[in-house]
Amino acid sequence: MSIAIAKNHMAEMNMLGMLAVLDKTLTEATRDKISYSEFVDILLQAEADYRKERKTVNRIKAAKFTVRPAFEDFDFTAKRSITKAEIKEIYTLGWLDDARPLLLIGETGVGKTFIAQAVGLHACANGKSVLYMSITALQENLAIARSSGTYLRYRDKLAKFDLIIFDEMGMRKFTATEAQDLCEIIEERSINKSIAFTSQLPVDHWNEVIPDAVIFDAIRDRLEHSALTITITGDTYRGVKARKLASKKKGA
Repeated sequence: MSIAIAKNHMAEMNMLGMLAVLDKTLTEATRDKISYSEFVDILLQAEADYRKERKTVNRIKAAKFTVRPAFEDFDFTAKRSITKAEIKEIYTLGWLDDARPLLLIGETGVGKTFIAQAVGLHACANGKSVLYMSITALQENLAIARSSGTYLRYRDKLAKFDLIIFDEMGMRKFTATEAQDLCEIIEERSINKSIAFTSQLPVDHWNEVIPDAVIFDAIRDRLEHSALTITITGDTYRGVKARKLASKKKGA
């Protein structure tokens, strides 16, 4: 079989990882006298790596992140209460494997959303399906789903993700129906999946946006006793940026 025909077969069978390295591997095999089994191993590994990367790219696309930060970019020079040990605990994803919720609590600008999306990206790279959205988007999507008769389908869609990240919990008050929906989502994810929240409000203050006392108590009970809770205080992003700019101007 000619190389051209082999390439056509690879393209037709969607073996694009193999196709991408075939010429280079053939050259190296001839030069280094690689055995047939080693040659096949290299091609198979290239295909496996390519497919793994494509799956990760597709998971990230489906997650709908607004930015794509990395833990390596987190600014530890800022004076914040979160420690490297806490970042490591989040990064290891043990809480996700154990189906525990993650709560990131702190005022605006201390890095909650950065960490939430960084952990989401990290989870995608580790084979987990993730969905990121603001809590107000959830409220709006549930209302649209109810009015359009697609509520059950939307709930089924949410149930498929290994991790759902709800950003800015507490930005808008919940109706009793919305609060009941949230309670049910938290409950159904407590078995073998996980959920993460960022919020300026500690959980015991969520009754400020969940007026129904019974539902609030149910949500608090489901979260407080099992969640990995990280409370972040200290410098805000804008404060750190302002100081750095001032320092640059002083040194100029």
